[in-house]
Amino acid sequence: MIKIEALTVQFGGVRPLDGLDGEFKAPICGLIGPNGAGKTTLLNVLSGFVTPIKGGVFLDDVPLRSMSPVRRVAAGLRRTFQQELVVDELSARDNIQSIADHISARHEAQEQIDRAMAFVGLTPRATVPGRQLNLYERRMIEIGKTLIGKPKAILLDEPGAGLNESETDQLRRLLLRIPETFGAQLILIDHDADLIASVCIETMVLDFGKLLAFGPTRAVLDDPVVRRAYLGTA
Repeated sequence: MIKIEALTVQFGGVRPLDGLDGEFKAPICGLIGPNGAGKTTLLNVLSGFVTPIKGGVFLDDVPLRSMSPVRRVAAGLRRTFQQELVVDELSARDNIQSIADHISARHEAQEQIDRAMAFVGLTPRATVPGRQLNLYERRMIEIGKTLIGKPKAILLDEPGAGLNESETDQLRRLLLRIPETFGAQLILIDHDADLIASVCIETMVLDFGKLLAFGPTRAVLDDPVVRRAYLGTA
């Protein structure tokens, strides 16, 4: 469970987050809004890459604000980025191994890597260099990294961007299995409203750093105010 209290971030004269409150309780939660709404900034605050001027963030009621990004990983927080951080010269397995070396004890790491590789469907591609993997496979490496160790919350920043319909469907089915299989909550940013609707139980909508709506996903997506701000429809 992730909780946000009175969260404010300021960059010069701009506040990408302004007094934001919310509590993500569902196994899979959506985070949506127009470009510039503050979605990635919120993930950066949760990850420890941006320091707020006010407010707090909590993981299972444990305050994160004073923790470094490394300590947050140790506490169970995981993160993907819009740009895949795949090392082209390393194999698919070695890309995940590079994360495991920093998270898991050596005697546990190989089993966890095998499990993550199998879960994201990359076992047959284990020895293929990163530069030869397609976009979907690179995204699977990023998700595979988040499954190493004992994740409590996984922050996913647009994992569906650029995927075709078939790949998006594979992604959807994979995301739905993560909470039960690994015991981790998912917070998902994506511009694909159909993906959000099909996997997220509850969804938060941001607009210029403020909370626009938060609740059951279908009700949120059907809200006329949200449709105008996010979907551009009446």
